[in-house]
Amino acid sequence: MSLHPQLQEWFSKRSWTPFPFQEQTWNAHLAGNSGLLHAPTGFGKTLSVWLGPITETLNSNKTPKHCEVLWITPLRALANDTIQSLRQPLADLQLDWTIEARTGDTSSYRKAKLREKFPYCLVTTPESLSLLLTYEDTRQKLSHLKTVIIDEWHELLGTKRGIQTELCLTRLRQWTPNLRTWGLSATLGNLEEASAPLKAPSETKFVTIAANQNKKIEITTLIPDEIESFPWAGHLGTKLIKRVSQQLEKASTTLLFTNTRSQTEIWYQELLDQKPEWKNLIAIHHGSLSREERTEVETNLKQGLLRCVVCTSSLDLGVDFSPVEQVIQVGSPKGIARLTQRAGRAGHSPNQTSHIICVPTNALELIEFSAARDAWHRREIESRPLLKKPLDVLVQHMATLVIGEPISPNDLKSEILSSASYTSLTNAEWSWALGFITNGGSLSKYPQYTKTELLDDGKLHLTDKRKAQLHRMNIGTITSDSAVSIKFANGRTLGTVEEGFASKLKPGKQFIFAGKRLELVRFYKLTATVRPATKAHRGEVAIWGGSKMPLSSELSHAVARSLHSPPTSPELKAALPILEIQKSWSSLPSNNELLIEFTRTREGDHLFIYAFAGRLVNEGLGALTAFRLTRLIDESINVTQNDYGFCLSARQNLPLDEKVLRKALSTDHLLEDLIECMNTAEMARRQFRYVARVAGLLIPDMPGKRKATRDLQVSANLLFEVFTKYDPENLLLEQSRREILEQQLELHRLQSTLNSIQERPFQLIETNRLTPMAFPLWADRLSAFLPAGDAATRLERMLLELQKSSI
Repeated sequence: MSLHPQLQEWFSKRSWTPFPFQEQTWNAHLAGNSGLLHAPTGFGKTLSVWLGPITETLNSNKTPKHCEVLWITPLRALANDTIQSLRQPLADLQLDWTIEARTGDTSSYRKAKLREKFPYCLVTTPESLSLLLTYEDTRQKLSHLKTVIIDEWHELLGTKRGIQTELCLTRLRQWTPNLRTWGLSATLGNLEEASAPLKAPSETKFVTIAANQNKKIEITTLIPDEIESFPWAGHLGTKLIKRVSQQLEKASTTLLFTNTRSQTEIWYQELLDQKPEWKNLIAIHHGSLSREERTEVETNLKQGLLRCVVCTSSLDLGVDFSPVEQVIQVGSPKGIARLTQRAGRAGHSPNQTSHIICVPTNALELIEFSAARDAWHRREIESRPLLKKPLDVLVQHMATLVIGEPISPNDLKSEILSSASYTSLTNAEWSWALGFITNGGSLSKYPQYTKTELLDDGKLHLTDKRKAQLHRMNIGTITSDSAVSIKFANGRTLGTVEEGFASKLKPGKQFIFAGKRLELVRFYKLTATVRPATKAHRGEVAIWGGSKMPLSSELSHAVARSLHSPPTSPELKAALPILEIQKSWSSLPSNNELLIEFTRTREGDHLFIYAFAGRLVNEGLGALTAFRLTRLIDESINVTQNDYGFCLSARQNLPLDEKVLRKALSTDHLLEDLIECMNTAEMARRQFRYVARVAGLLIPDMPGKRKATRDLQVSANLLFEVFTKYDPENLLLEQSRREILEQQLELHRLQSTLNSIQERPFQLIETNRLTPMAFPLWADRLSAFLPAGDAATRLERMLLELQKSSI
């Protein structure tokens, strides 16, 4: 072991034996290497990268007086827990080395103290690190920096925050060429690709270390007593609340994960109704709650004072809550990595088994849970595709650097090109970006859009203090609609809801937020003053925007494979009656052929196409196919989609013809047809609002106030119209269109799906009635196009007919 003797003794006192990957990581760090460490949750990744820098400092026989380590965490909520983990070995060794956090949650007083002197290890977020780069003394304060560690790298990879982190690393390497960078990850399928943003251009000593340790994960499912033969999304849900509450009694502490904040609020209320005696033992945790509310829950959880916390992905990462004995996942996890990441919150140590109990919200999710377990055993973990040169992040970062210290355009260009994500940046794109920050590009007549000045010394400067202040206030790549603060009259803040939801509430209206039944007193200037509700009825649950998570490619393939696997798992055995009806009335979809069903109902003709490509891709496939078929049949075609496939509905004349359908599902003229059929112009208009915010064209946060969503929308629409009319080649417009295609329509995955479809035989089946797999698509269509009462009546009648036919 290459650790310092004091650390070796520390290990011995705890009867710990290092894993080989930990020793490999320590040795690599001490040899001057950077790297990416991939190891299961709970196997000691933190110590693997932390004890190397400690050993190095101990070997120097000097007490550190400067900042030598930067620890970047993707969530500011993780900062305090991370600090406790990092301080533990120092405290045990009686080393008085400072470790502090600098995040958006840090008080102004603490930030001011940190500005005076950086600690030995500074824990921060990508946004806060960018902000530090705007101060001229940061270079000097980080002049002794030796190591940067990026925790939970898989959460940043493939996002604009990841690009922001990479650009910050590039700047730090300019200051300290021998800087070592280490990324930590637990769930990644593309390690080599994930390493690229962490490397310096000419770095030859970068290592990728994968722990060959098998984390024991036990995945079980609550099987409903009664399983509907014709399921549809969300129908089961809280019907299992009694079974769930019984499961909670078997563990001292449970994390219950849902996929949305609204669902978290609903399940919290349901559990309280089921177990009112646990009123002070059940808590709620999600990203829209205030820092104080979240911190109180986290503290009580660590101290073992809670029996259950109902949460979202806000507790997915990093935090080690030792009392947690089991995890419950409500609804499909949508991905193998997400399920195993959440499972790792329990049994958070190498020798313990992590238990996760899955709760289906519809019967088909039984198959997804079984498929996820099978995929985990096969180690089919999702990859994180990388983003390439987003220009909105680039121009924001360029302005950030210039505020910190003047720099020549040539030096700035060389620095940017040295980052992996911008190596392919063209001269034209660079010239546009430089023009954007120096004169506003096509907005050069408006001084407020000028970010920097090129002065006589040949360097870029930002001398306008107000512009620098506004830039600092709006640094970051996380964009959302304006948030309304929810407060009691005494000033206590509960958290935030979206402006769109709050604006629909009237004084006296009751709603549920933060697990509390509240009544609106007044709504004024993005603040909703509330009081506890006195009436018995629940009121409306707070809702937040955002699309549903699509099934990952890996889990989609695993589900299709499971449909044809022997029903050995409890979930497949339970779902067998559904699959038997599907097989009897039609066929089971598979990865080897494309199943297309044709069914005629009183609403008209329906084509059900099971591509198993995830909701977003199926949405694009459905719109594309409908657009192409409309040219042939001269009928209006409606589209509905889910993770398994899509449904085309028309009054008549939908063709069950392989030649016609193959042509409609071809890659010919794909981009042109998608742009035309998906109304991407309007989608790009909405996306432009977020791109413009990151690029600095829109300024949401002002001193002492925040602009309303409506005002930002007006400004964004005006800019979009100006660019479209007078500067149609503007690269931010192009980026908005590209992001629509790549992120909202998953163009690459869509194209791969179409290529796969063309290679498979088609199985065309005309059915006499809706099959179990067609029914949820048909039910979604009914809900979308009929009034709620009419849809419910029609749904009940159809269910009755189908159930009679299945007997």
